[in-house]
Amino acid sequence: MNTRDRGTPDVDVAIIGGGPAGSSMAAYLAKAGVKAHVFEGELFPRPHVGESLVPSSTRVFQDLDFLKVMERRRFPRKFGAAWTATGVKVYDVKWEGLEETEAIIRFDERKQPGVGQDYTYHVDRGEFDNELLQHAHRLGASVSEGVGVKHVEFAKDAWPRVHYAIGGKTEARSARIVVDASGRKTLLGNQLGLRVRDPVFDQFAVHTWFRGYDRRVWAKRAEQKDYIFIHFLPAANTWLWQIPITEDVTSIGVVTQKKNFAKTKESREALFWEAVATRPDLAENLKRSEQLRPFTAEGDYSYAMKQICGDGWVMVGDAGRFVDPIFSTGVSIALNSSRFASRDILKALQTGDTSKGSFEEFETTIRRGTNHWYSFISVYYRLNVLFTYFIVDPRHRLDVLKLLQGDVYDEGEPPVLEEMRKMVRDVERDKNHLWHQLLNDMTADAFKPLF
Repeated sequence: MNTRDRGTPDVDVAIIGGGPAGSSMAAYLAKAGVKAHVFEGELFPRPHVGESLVPSSTRVFQDLDFLKVMERRRFPRKFGAAWTATGVKVYDVKWEGLEETEAIIRFDERKQPGVGQDYTYHVDRGEFDNELLQHAHRLGASVSEGVGVKHVEFAKDAWPRVHYAIGGKTEARSARIVVDASGRKTLLGNQLGLRVRDPVFDQFAVHTWFRGYDRRVWAKRAEQKDYIFIHFLPAANTWLWQIPITEDVTSIGVVTQKKNFAKTKESREALFWEAVATRPDLAENLKRSEQLRPFTAEGDYSYAMKQICGDGWVMVGDAGRFVDPIFSTGVSIALNSSRFASRDILKALQTGDTSKGSFEEFETTIRRGTNHWYSFISVYYRLNVLFTYFIVDPRHRLDVLKLLQGDVYDEGEPPVLEEMRKMVRDVERDKNHLWHQLLNDMTADAFKPLF
């Protein structure tokens, strides 16, 4: 039975979730004249983690005519990124007067094709997500908030049906295609038994906002005050993020391995302060500031799906894959997955073929990009100092910057990743190497994606 013989569904595309993946998907489709409906379980605005963007997000904002909204909201501009450590000599040469325990990079050092500005943004995700969802609505997408999707019904010779709860009742709407943008709830991944836990990364985080944290302490120049800073902590695979939210508010989060993660609220707060205390330079600054929100915990950071599309459905953003957020990849992957998937969806709607094969180009592209991220993060966690070494080395600096800008979807793996892996293997084999004692508890064999 051809899909054209199923009658007329309620909507062309049903989108589960109104976060960055769902909102950008709705905006792309609405601009193309598609009847799209977003089902969002929460009421916006609401707080959310993942507050720092990478420059590849700008391409989506340009496509959707959303840059003017970003500028109007006056989100902090992010011109670069920095990494710091104490007590560890991370490389043997100095560069541009940097200390031996830090690395700093500016986005304007590499021109990005298709991107017309040399900065990206840090965002209050409550405000940002709400603005993007409302933008999709203004473009023509219909939106239901406070409507929780329960499951999607896939029946032979029938359109997919999205079952959702509203006003104490369960209702359903049919669609030609269902897009799962449910984030880390991974609705279809759980329903269809497709979610696979990452066997290597088991990171957890505790985070909150502070007012009065002095970001100027880390700035060599004025604009660096609003860089994202990643501060290495002494415990293995443990680090702290520092993300500007406003002129006077900063998001601070500690990321560590699951084995260090405490189960109770009180012990999680203690873990946060104990981790911060291992960097006295951070602790003194933070204790002078005011905590604005209760601590929030995040867990089960990394996972993949056995498949991210099927007959009549597609997963985008965190619903299809979540890679550890060390390089601020979450929102960028969400936005770009919708950019790529929307192209295949529009073709599928035009031809009437909504089978899995219609989404092959999207699946290939997004898997390639996330696999490159995964390889990059794997090398980083195995040997943190290797990463800073490659940033400082002029032979590799722009190749690393390309990754940090989010340009990871090209064909073929970036050559710098194999160079990094080779150096890690050399350090592993040589017990007398200066860095051998700094290796974290992963192996080079772990440097391969789940799929």
